Amino acid sequence: MLSKIFPIIFLIIITLLPISAMAGGKGGKTMVKDIHWLGHDTFKIVGEKVIYTDPFKIKKKDTADIILITHEHFDHCSPEDVNAVQGPKTVIVATSDCAKKLSGKIKIVKPGDKINVEGIEIEAVPAYNTNKQFHPKDKGWVGYIFVAKGQRIYIAGDTDYIPEMKNLKVDIALLPVSGTYVMTAEEAIKAALDIKPKLAIPMHYGSIVGSKNDAKKFAKGLKGKIEVVIPQEE
Repeated sequence: MLSKIFPIIFLIIITLLPISAMAGGKGGKTMVKDIHWLGHDTFKIVGEKVIYTDPFKIKKKDTADIILITHEHFDHCSPEDVNAVQGPKTVIVATSDCAKKLSGKIKIVKPGDKINVEGIEIEAVPAYNTNKQFHPKDKGWVGYIFVAKGQRIYIAGDTDYIPEMKNLKVDIALLPVSGTYVMTAEEAIKAALDIKPKLAIPMHYGSIVGSKNDAKKFAKGLKGKIEVVIPQEE
């Protein structure tokens, strides 16, 4: 009798648990509280180091240990916003065209590069358009994979659904969903299914283009397949 009742009780408990409680001790969900979405493609990720991605429209001063910049467009490589989170020891990882606009400790990368910054393993991966010309492949722009608290985190940058995604092995994927310049929500769903992360987080909406509806469409398409968290903008 107990063997029949226990699964039902367990299912009820899991259903009632909030997201934070479901995070458990393993997997991408344990990192959710340390991933702060500041709008567009800007994240503050707190692990062994404080990492910012593509600082844009920064609301308050802070000091990053590492800043990752995916490409030179103004909403990703913004010197003013970089300055807002840059300290004397901050290391900026960026493509060569971005480096020309910035100052300080800069490490230049291209797709395929793997570097170690302050003990953090960082890999630059391809990011480009396949059916539009805003982000040509020959520009050598990137997304990044890096490790925080044992989790491999992928920030895709401005990209379409590309073949290279099938070879990525990550725990958390931060994916653009707004279309126009990047993947649509439908294309981002296909990308997530190829990548197979433990957790997917939509981005690149609500500022330049796209809305929360794109994020919701993304989450709905992955329901029951891949866990999705739509963070509140901070």
